[in-house]
Formats: sequence, structure tokens, C-alpha cells
Amino acid sequence: MIIVKSAREIELMRKAGNIVACVFEALKPMLKAGVTTLELDQKAEEVIRSHGAIPTFKGYGGFPGSICISVNDTLIHGIPSNKIILKDGDLVSLDVGATYQGYVGDAARSYLVGVGKKEDIDLILSTRNSFFEAVKLITPGVHLGDISAKIQQYNEKNGYSLPRDYTGHGVGAHLHEDPSIPNYGKAGTGPILMEGMCLAIEPMVAKGKHNTRVLNDEWTVKMKDGKNGAHYENSIAVTKDGYEILTKLTGQSEDDLKEEKIINV
Repeated sequence: MIIVKSAREIELMRKAGNIVACVFEALKPMLKAGVTTLELDQKAEEVIRSHGAIPTFKGYGGFPGSICISVNDTLIHGIPSNKIILKDGDLVSLDVGATYQGYVGDAARSYLVGVGKKEDIDLILSTRNSFFEAVKLITPGVHLGDISAKIQQYNEKNGYSLPRDYTGHGVGAHLHEDPSIPNYGKAGTGPILMEGMCLAIEPMVAKGKHNTRVLNDEWTVKMKDGKNGAHYENSIAVTKDGYEILTKLTGQSEDDLKEEKIINV
């Protein structure tokens, strides 16, 4: 069942989203060779709790970390560990959830450690840009399939593939709500968007083939061919004449998000 949110609920999600954005700002300077993903996780939890929120992912379905940290060919759901040590050139995807007064902000970003390879830069930018190309279409009355189709078309045009087993989703009082939002699809199909719907739209894009595998920890999702993947996500609210990105800093513009640096050098 698709749930339309009230203005009060969206305001709480806006506050949760601001906390998520604060986590990214705190973690970006830490993305350096020699840092463990557990250190990143600990800092993320510290930031979330300092703002009066709780880490949405911690304990969710048994997930042990506060955030998901996925490196190189790990597409999503990477478990933070003191055994995973960042090195120059790594592609790191951070997926962050914060619950504030019962409402969730959920977003993801991919960054590079050090200078990185041009092919990884291109992958991250295609993933991020496909989000912004897709959300341009959002307004009440549009089919959700239009969003999915645009993400697919944009990335496939650039030579990338879209993993089939994982999707975006509705978001609100729960991390995962209806509807499911695939990163591939057919325009003119699917649920019709309504004002007050809140969605976590998250392109997950692979450099090689779209096939994935899950490790024995039952969380870590790897690309089967060992090639890198990237992840970009924001929680958005459908407004009367478009949309609002909820997972951003206070006063931050959409252009700021589009131009965010992906390399901390």
C-alpha cells in the first residue's frame, strides 16, 4: 500500500535527511588510504546520534553496522570491518540511513579514495547523473515506470548495466515502503505519482554485467564478474508541481548536489 505523507511527516523526513547529509560531510575527509570501513561506520554513528537520531540500518534485519560501506566490486550492503582497509584508487559507496522522531532519511553516495581511475570517475558520474535526469520527470500524474526507464536508458547509453535484484523504494515511517522502484523498466507503466509520496530513488550501476552474488554473511552484494559498481540515492517528496530532495544540507541546492566532488584530494 502506497502511503501519502502529511506536511508534518515530510518535515520530519527533511530533518532526518539533513542528518544523513551531515554524515556524508563528516565522512568525506576520512576517505583516505589506511582508514578502515569500521572507523567510517563509527564516525557515522557518532554523527547520527549527536543529532538526536538513530542509525536506521543498525540491527535492521540483523545488519551489524550503522551504515553500509561497499568497496569496488561490492555493489551494496557492505558490512563495516576493521579488516577492510581503504587504499588509493578504491571506489567507496556509502549508504546512510537516519531515523529522526520515527521518520527515515535514506541516501547513498559513491566516492574515490585518492585520484582514482577515469573509468571509475565516469561510472560514478553516470550513476549520479542518471538520478538527476530521472527525477526531472517527477510530478503528480507521471508513471513511476518513466523514472525507472530513464535511469536504465541513461546508463545503458554510457555502456553500463543495471543489476536486477535490488531496487529503490518508498520511504517514511519505515525504511522500506511501497512502491518498489527498479532501475530499469518501461515508460508509461507502474504506479502513478501523487503529491505527498516519498521515494528513495537509487541507481545502482555496474561497469560490467548486471549479475550479482551474495556472500556467506548474507549481506554483502558483489558483482559476479568482479567489476566495480556505483550507487547514488536520495529520498525525495513528490510536490504539487515537481519534487523536493530531502537528503541534503540546509540551504544546499540541487546544483550543489549535482556538482559534489567525488574525490577528496
